[in-house]
Amino acid sequence: MLSPFYYSDKIEAGCDEAGRGCLAGSVYAAAVILPKDYHNDLLNDSKQLTAHQRYQLRETIEHDAIAWAVGIATAQEIDQMNILRASITAMHRAIDQLSVRPEALIIDGNRFYPYHDLPYTTIVKGDGKYLSIAAASILAKTYRDDYMRELHQKYPYYGWDHNAGYPTKEHRQGIALHGLTPYHRKTFNQLGDGQLSLEF
Repeated sequence: MLSPFYYSDKIEAGCDEAGRGCLAGSVYAAAVILPKDYHNDLLNDSKQLTAHQRYQLRETIEHDAIAWAVGIATAQEIDQMNILRASITAMHRAIDQLSVRPEALIIDGNRFYPYHDLPYTTIVKGDGKYLSIAAASILAKTYRDDYMRELHQKYPYYGWDHNAGYPTKEHRQGIALHGLTPYHRKTFNQLGDGQLSLEF
């Protein structure tokens, strides 16, 4: 069972991202504030759930949360600032949009940049330990999957409707045959050959 809170005496937002390891598309992040007495035995790290479970839980989270929001950083921003900074920027943008201001943050992973003056704690594999981070992981993952399916309609050669932009064999074959789109991250090793795609 996941723990409800890290900061028991503060309004706490959990944050997570989706899409860091992808070759294409924006990185998405979410921030979620859950009620103090919240329990949901179905909530877990989004990677441990089926797509159907994630979308069902998204509706539940959006209904039950005190506040939730999603932020993004584009492929162009990822190329400009690097994926770590872009992922944290997306988290900051999600926190910016929360309708309730949190008093503390818990972040999945081991790196974060301070958000104003709020105390924060990074938690490795936090999406499998704390409810609000698990909820954030589900929102980030599902909204990013929706976005990649939309892009697939414009660029059907890469399998984004099911690989979400990750470096699968199909995706890399699509790049080799059709080249890069405006949504590919050009500082990433697109073909897996050790060469940056800037050199295409």
